[in-house]
Amino acid sequence: MSKTISEKIIQDHTGKEVIADDIVVSKVDFCFSHDASGPLVISRINEMGGQLSNPGKTVFFIDHAVPSSRFEISNEQSKLRNFVKKSGAILSEAGGGICHQVMVEKYVNPGNLIVGADSHSVMGGALGAFSIGMGATDTATAMTIGKIWLKVPKTYKIVVTGKLKNGVYSKDIILNLIKTLGSDGADYKAIEFHGKAISNLDMDQRFTLSNMVIEAGAKAGIIPSDDVTLDYLKKVGRSDQFKRINSDDDAVFDKIIEIDGDMLKPLIALPHSVDNVKPVQDVEGVKIDTVFIGSCTNSRLSDLHIAASILRENKIKTRLIVTPSSQKVYNDSLLDGTLDVFIKAGAVVTPPGCGMCFGALGGIPANDEKVLTTTNRNFKGRTGNPNSYTYLASPATAAVTAIEGKITDPSDYV
Repeated sequence: MSKTISEKIIQDHTGKEVIADDIVVSKVDFCFSHDASGPLVISRINEMGGQLSNPGKTVFFIDHAVPSSRFEISNEQSKLRNFVKKSGAILSEAGGGICHQVMVEKYVNPGNLIVGADSHSVMGGALGAFSIGMGATDTATAMTIGKIWLKVPKTYKIVVTGKLKNGVYSKDIILNLIKTLGSDGADYKAIEFHGKAISNLDMDQRFTLSNMVIEAGAKAGIIPSDDVTLDYLKKVGRSDQFKRINSDDDAVFDKIIEIDGDMLKPLIALPHSVDNVKPVQDVEGVKIDTVFIGSCTNSRLSDLHIAASILRENKIKTRLIVTPSSQKVYNDSLLDGTLDVFIKAGAVVTPPGCGMCFGALGGIPANDEKVLTTTNRNFKGRTGNPNSYTYLASPATAAVTAIEGKITDPSDYV
């Protein structure tokens, strides 16, 4: 029987034929959590006996509050360190990077089934994996017995044709899709991305697509593995883990949506909803107080290169905070001079972490201030103050806005 990618991967991990809507018990290749969800995950593991099924395939990340700003947070992070010492699990220390970025750098491979105690765990799907977020109890169960139960999701096929214009990136593709579907329009669906415009995206751009499918409610966001995937795995030292995975030609999809990449424009999500999307040119001129280039969505090396190419030889008119997504990205951007461009422009560069994205530390806005970020959510209070306003856009739009001090279309700058 013809299969979607999700059906194929889940079938491989159950040992029996599956179709959409089946309830199955599936093996898991890798599990992870972080300092926000980790303490509860550990509590649940201890309730189940305190033993891990596979410590070498279990990772705890300290990434959400880095460096810790309060002793209460430090105490929670200490729980992770102590559990890792006792259990033999892997620890990614503060400064190592955002969990989703480090997972794709070190652990996720095509055909894997990955479970993370965070909704943006879907990002691993860009490598051709079935990578999903689950709650603390389900993640703890996966860590304890090496299996999970789940419903096989139906799949939406998204076909993006044509060639993206200058100033248009994968962030604009995914914002367009979220606007089309709505913030709950793909609840518990897997999303597969296809088409020429997707094939032409580099791996960093693909990660952005998969990362944000959860903002439409999707269970997974998967891109077929191809030569771009192989090149990425070669760079991170895992080419031996490459395999091609794609849906069958006659696979059954719940919905097929076509997007004309030639017609896409730079887009921006306005407060206070990720599906409140407009062309940037329609809202040009809105004064911005802070620009943030960071998060698991858009702070990889190519994202920083895009922003730096615009900021070079310029000075900013807003506050600008730049947070590389991992220690590797930080080091690479330091060595190639990218961070120097940001600093000379007037930016603050912080250690890798989630801080400002979810309003924990590192740039929380004042009342009535407007923040333009490259992150993934903009509901009230997301950046730490419910009386502020958050806009979501690409690194290019962010960089141009920092220079001009107001929302600006990047098309003429790239």
